[in-house]
Amino acid sequence: MSLFNSILEKLGFRSAAAAKKLDENQPQPQTQPTPSAAPASGIPAIDVVAKLEGLAASHPEKLNWKTSIVDLLKLLGLDSSLNARKDLAAELGCPTQMMADSAQMNMWLHKTVLQKLAQNGGNIPPELLS
Repeated sequence: MSLFNSILEKLGFRSAAAAKKLDENQPQPQTQPTPSAAPASGIPAIDVVAKLEGLAASHPEKLNWKTSIVDLLKLLGLDSSLNARKDLAAELGCPTQMMADSAQMNMWLHKTVLQKLAQNGGNIPPELLS
């Protein structure tokens, strides 16, 4: 499993998608559709910030997941080593010139992970995406 898929799974994205798929296989009563805040895919939005803040509150270390990819990965219980981050950066298409500078790669990686979470239905505030 890819590291980004592990991130999605840890935050409940895969379980939400699986639940939606199970729901689609069940017979549905004939009712009028109602508007919702769910993404166009029909998968309910995941409140990423609430999940991460909940994890941070019970974590023994004070982790700054809002700005640090290392802390974000640690908070999720995933490998945060340089090699793991390089693998994740390559998986997400980090530009080659940034891969040579770990600080630039880390900043790119943190921003890109949050953007990808938003693209997958995560409710990420705009200030964390810029």
